[in-house]
Amino acid sequence: MRELDVLLMRYMDRDYERADAAEQAAFETLLDFQDPEILDLLTGRLTAQDVRLQDVVERLLSND
Repeated sequence: MRELDVLLMRYMDRDYERADAAEQAAFETLLDFQDPEILDLLTGRLTAQDVRLQDVVERLLSND
């Protein structure tokens, strides 16, 4: 999905290098998910059980 690619690349450009190792690992875990699962996380239909992963999802959605 092109829209997901845009969001994920924005995180890479804006946040990944500044993130600590745990957040980087959580983002990399997110990349292992299938697109429909990522979409469910981003739309709130699914909540990540891993707090760090949920933090990454929230950062992806932020406009900061």
